[in-house]
Amino acid sequence: MEKFPDPALTRRDLFIVGAASAGAVSATATPDAEAAPPARNVSATQSEAVMSVSMTINGQMQTMALDTRTTLLDALREQLHLTGTKKGCDHGQCGACTVIVDGRRINSCLTLAVMHEGARVTTIEGLGSPQKLHAMQAAFVKHDGFQCGYCTPGQICSAVSVLNEIKAGIPSHVSADLNVRPLLSADEIRERMSGNICRCGAYSNILDAITEVAESTGGAA
Repeated sequence: MEKFPDPALTRRDLFIVGAASAGAVSATATPDAEAAPPARNVSATQSEAVMSVSMTINGQMQTMALDTRTTLLDALREQLHLTGTKKGCDHGQCGACTVIVDGRRINSCLTLAVMHEGARVTTIEGLGSPQKLHAMQAAFVKHDGFQCGYCTPGQICSAVSVLNEIKAGIPSHVSADLNVRPLLSADEIRERMSGNICRCGAYSNILDAITEVAESTGGAA
């Protein structure tokens, strides 16, 4: 038999009962809510990922607040607007992003900026200027060592370091004797420059430019 609501229960009574039930549910849920781990503050998380990094770039001290995941390449291009260093493959395979850090050439796309606190970084802008070119820059112009020019900054930074490596006696895969200072030869230069790819194929002119600088400076750049 169908059961009808109690006629004595008014709309006001129903409201009071509903409110009381909601309060009871809320009171029951409160302990669980307090026990749940607090949601992470997004802005705080972002703040934790930022670090102050100082390094000497092209002879000037620079301090940057960087996301710890920022590569040296992106820091140079996006933070300091030193766009001479190019982003090519972004995987360390083409060499377009080559810069000189503490005297050694590296692919700036493969290293985080925060790893170089206090380092000395030289980019293509730090080697010379349009008014006073570095010897390697002038040689690349003289021997037409570039066509589109996109890889040229990395090629020049790498070439400068290559001559310094040979002068320092650092062997390569083509060095005949690892215990003897490597000779300044075309094979040595080609092998050491193999990490810098030129899609235009100006390799022979690049070799001529590097060789001329080596001969005019006694093997160093």
